[in-house]
Amino acid sequence: MTWKLEGPERAYEHFSPPFLLSTSWLYRRIRNIQLRLLPQDELLPIEVAKYDQKIVLEALHNCIAHQDYTRNGRVIVIEQPDRLVFENEGVFFEGEPGDYLEGNRVPRRYRNPFLAQAMAELNMIDTMGFGIHDMYARQAKRYFPMPDYDLSEAGAVRLTIYGGVVDPAYSRLLIQKTDLRLADILALDRVQKKLPLPDEAITRLRRSGLIEGRKPNLYVSAKVAKATSDKVDYIRTRAQDDEFYAKLLTDYLEKFGQATRSEIDKLLMDKLSDGLSPEQKRNKISNLVTKLRRRGRIHNSGSRGHPIWQLAE
Repeated sequence: MTWKLEGPERAYEHFSPPFLLSTSWLYRRIRNIQLRLLPQDELLPIEVAKYDQKIVLEALHNCIAHQDYTRNGRVIVIEQPDRLVFENEGVFFEGEPGDYLEGNRVPRRYRNPFLAQAMAELNMIDTMGFGIHDMYARQAKRYFPMPDYDLSEAGAVRLTIYGGVVDPAYSRLLIQKTDLRLADILALDRVQKKLPLPDEAITRLRRSGLIEGRKPNLYVSAKVAKATSDKVDYIRTRAQDDEFYAKLLTDYLEKFGQATRSEIDKLLMDKLSDGLSPEQKRNKISNLVTKLRRRGRIHNSGSRGHPIWQLAE
């Protein structure tokens, strides 16, 4: 097996049997950093690994199990800045990749039956046809594009695993609509990659409001993003309980010992509801400080004109 790094930096390394150990060593060469996906108008980012270890090893183990060893070729893993490309010798042996997407097709035979049996007993591969389905399903749960099989080269199989976003609208939609069927996700994936789509799939996606545009210029709908924006706007304009703001202030005083009025304003102004005017925000802060003073939770150690607020003993 060979790992090859392409991009601004270049490197490579060869790996020999036993493949049970070599696949783990090759996986460690891959730069698998944490990525932050920031949905449109969301408050917090979502962190995902660039590559899912189970997906990478499933793809690599499939290459080993189904390689045509009579061709004396390598299994090659090419690491590009935003994707991994797996290449192995030999045609797709039993059916087509699309036959296994729903997880219902069970292969009747293997090119290397004894190797496949040994790898299955070591839990390196699945022999019931679930492996490809699981790769696609796990990639969808990570909000990334679906894997791509390329059988255009005679006597070779090429699989691409994406390690980044192609169309942000696609990823935002998967984040918001977690109940999408895999068939619809696969169709949306073809839309974001500008690939042909059957008329039946176009009609189904359009009826569900998942795509817009006219064939062939289709694109993932932005309606979900708008719904997200509406939710965020609600959070920003909703008034929090006074105890929430009081806790922010007392935590600040506990940590820093004291605070002037300008420091309190700086702490709370951007936390208050966007539905309030600047003057209303200042009045609310004044009322909050007065309430805490009357309850005996804070006191003014400065002057009336230049107060310095501290926690009460």
